[in-house]
Amino acid sequence: MAVSKLGHLWQYRGFVLGSVLRDIRLRYRGSLLGTFWLVAPPLVMIGIYTLVFSKIMHSKLPGVPSDYAYSIYLCAGLLQWTLFAEVVQRLQNTFIEHANLIKKASFPRLTLPLVTVGVALFNFAVIYGLFTLFLLALGQYHVLIPLAYPTVLLVLLWLATATGLFLAVLNVFFRDIGQMTGVALQLVFWATPIVYPSSILPERARALLAWNPVYALMDTSQMLHVTGDTVRLGSLWYPVAWALLLTVLAAVAYRRLYADLMDEI
Repeated sequence: MAVSKLGHLWQYRGFVLGSVLRDIRLRYRGSLLGTFWLVAPPLVMIGIYTLVFSKIMHSKLPGVPSDYAYSIYLCAGLLQWTLFAEVVQRLQNTFIEHANLIKKASFPRLTLPLVTVGVALFNFAVIYGLFTLFLLALGQYHVLIPLAYPTVLLVLLWLATATGLFLAVLNVFFRDIGQMTGVALQLVFWATPIVYPSSILPERARALLAWNPVYALMDTSQMLHVTGDTVRLGSLWYPVAWALLLTVLAAVAYRRLYADLMDEI
């Protein structure tokens, strides 16, 4: 049954790709500089972080001698967090945003989250490409990054997608979910060592990080890009477990509430 569903979904690959490209074009249509606005913010961000933390404040990561380590740590964390937050934020509104299409057309519903993830991944790929050039220019690009990072990225996308879809089902019945998601993401952002190293936290706070699935993803990515360390890949079992749990919850909730969901949207 699962194989037949995947085969049916594969038949709509043209629809998914076309929708992704259309979404990207619409986002920058009417803008004089077009996709420049996709590239400009990360360029400015990388430049500012490098100047402020590496050249002005001379910030250091504990145990890492590189002058640019803290800037790389920040950029790696923020780029990955931006992808995670964008997928969750956009997916939680999927059923409401596409209500007319869902009611009037017959197509695999999974194509909708695939389009959302595709657009977010395109944006991330452009920005991450610039970050890679930045690392190469500094001579800080580690050989294990292209081998290990796809695994981190895959787990992150799975966790973000599962979270977003579970919230999407709830959001149909409880419209406050949309507002609460933004607040919750802010809380998770500051509760996770993304813009600060975990070493500055009290011992009790560091112990709590073990319960944060986002931390395992961020820490693995940041240390991979800063030092080339792949030891932390073993910690990805925890976000994988959360992603699996949320996938099951989203699927069960969608199937059991499908009739009510169609009425509500």
